Amino acid sequence: MIIKLNKIKFVFVTIFLLVATSVFSSEKNITYMQILQDPNDLDLNLKYAQQQGKMGNFKQTISTLERLNMLYPENVEIKLLLLSVLVQVDSPEKANTIIEEMKLRRDLAPEDLETLQEIEDELKDRKPNAWTVIADISAGGVQTDNVNSVSKTRLKEESDSVVAFNSAKHDRTLSGGLGLSATRSIGELSSILINLSHTKSEQHQETDDDYQSYGFTFALDTSIGNQNLSPFFMLSKSDYETDADAFSKMWGFGGFFSVGERNSFSYGYSYSDSKGNHNSTDPTAAETNAVGHGFTLGHDFILTEIISSSLSLGYSDTDAHVDAGNDYETYDFGFGLNFAFPWAYIAAGSAFSFNDYKKEDTTVSSNKLRSDYTSTFDLMLTKAIGDIFPRLDPNRSLFINLSYEKLISEANMLNYDYVADSFSLSFSKSFKVE
Repeated sequence: MIIKLNKIKFVFVTIFLLVATSVFSSEKNITYMQILQDPNDLDLNLKYAQQQGKMGNFKQTISTLERLNMLYPENVEIKLLLLSVLVQVDSPEKANTIIEEMKLRRDLAPEDLETLQEIEDELKDRKPNAWTVIADISAGGVQTDNVNSVSKTRLKEESDSVVAFNSAKHDRTLSGGLGLSATRSIGELSSILINLSHTKSEQHQETDDDYQSYGFTFALDTSIGNQNLSPFFMLSKSDYETDADAFSKMWGFGGFFSVGERNSFSYGYSYSDSKGNHNSTDPTAAETNAVGHGFTLGHDFILTEIISSSLSLGYSDTDAHVDAGNDYETYDFGFGLNFAFPWAYIAAGSAFSFNDYKKEDTTVSSNKLRSDYTSTFDLMLTKAIGDIFPRLDPNRSLFINLSYEKLISEANMLNYDYVADSFSLSFSKSFKVE
């Protein structure tokens, strides 16, 4: 069966890639507008489907080939290409339907019948609804020049008075993380996800901020027409070295849909409930207990095969159970450019956040409502270790990540008016758990 399976993969991958390679080597990319202008052009649509398959847009590929299959029901090439994609994305029901249709035909060559039988045998041997488990491991460090968020003036407000602030501290943080994600298909269009995560962070000087965090996520991903919708539920717990521990739960949903071949839009809503468990070192932790609502909108645009852009808008409202000084609204805006070069992945982005507080924080000022504006610039480079040392990482699953972040916080209170620069280096690896 292993020999047959390898033969099947070789036949389909060879057919698909040979044709796709010939298209991409000699012709310009075909746009979705060209397809709309001539939807019945067999050659044009086949090339478009092959183009989308090479780019990994399998849903678009399947949609195009299914339409061509209805227009040209006698074309064997279309059916074989469609089968090759359906096998790749693990759609046994659709694949079996096409196989049964083709087996009834009397004009198929013997090699086509043999290939169909091998595919059918493969699909029968597959375990339905099997779990796929992926492990993620990461480790790295961050160097920050203002880890304690000291104001630019080295002053801060405290109980309606202005007092001296400590000097800004340089510090480094070492962290490591482990995650396990399990996915399982439900029918043709849906799947479930379960994720477990653990993170540990230790600072060199400010050890009070050392912590461990634990997370659990359950999500359902389903396709509805041209949309993907994912409701989710999350639990998280943070254990701090000296500060109060924190626990939160969150539920909501996220979704996205595509418009044409270059544009996709996303949206989401979340509800959160967080609690701080006060202890002897932080008896006021319960004052931060709060519930929150959040809304997000996003847009992604593919400029070229290499360059893409992203826009995001967000709004959240947080209401504290006890101390209304912790009630605030947040407005977010973000923009990013992504470069998927053959030699590395580079992402650059800017984010802007405005926090508007609803009541005075009397521990700082009894006659002033806090408002602050934060701008962040990020630059990140990701490179597969296997590109540099093929023997060390033959599967190109180990990555090195370099990043820089500049944060500027401007506020009407001295306490929150500061600047911080951070540099980070980390390694990450993902692998399938058999």
